[in-house]
Amino acid sequence: MAATIKVKEVNLEHGYPTADVAVRNMVDHLGTCKRQGVRSVVLIHGYGSSGVGGSIKTAVQRKLKEPSMVGLIRMTCPGEDWMDRKKIMLNSCPGLKDYESRISGNYGVTVVILK
Repeated sequence: MAATIKVKEVNLEHGYPTADVAVRNMVDHLGTCKRQGVRSVVLIHGYGSSGVGGSIKTAVQRKLKEPSMVGLIRMTCPGEDWMDRKKIMLNSCPGLKDYESRISGNYGVTVVILK
């Protein structure tokens, strides 16, 4: 029996999509990951060049807070908040420990724990 993948990385910037396309891709990926038994997804959305966060990051984080995502998502944590929420996130998905160096302090990623 093959081991279940517990954590998956999804690059929402691949192909330089618009923010709307990136959000649709994210929702599709999260649904697929949940069906495949993935516990957590590390979303790579980038930070943008403006110095205040890019359009994909803003759109992704906005979508993750919408009521429509409640059945799919247990919790989220932007990379910039990782140190404050690390213990909670690792308790929910110990496999994230392997991704810590790429998450901690990284404004270009958001971690999602699936239901």
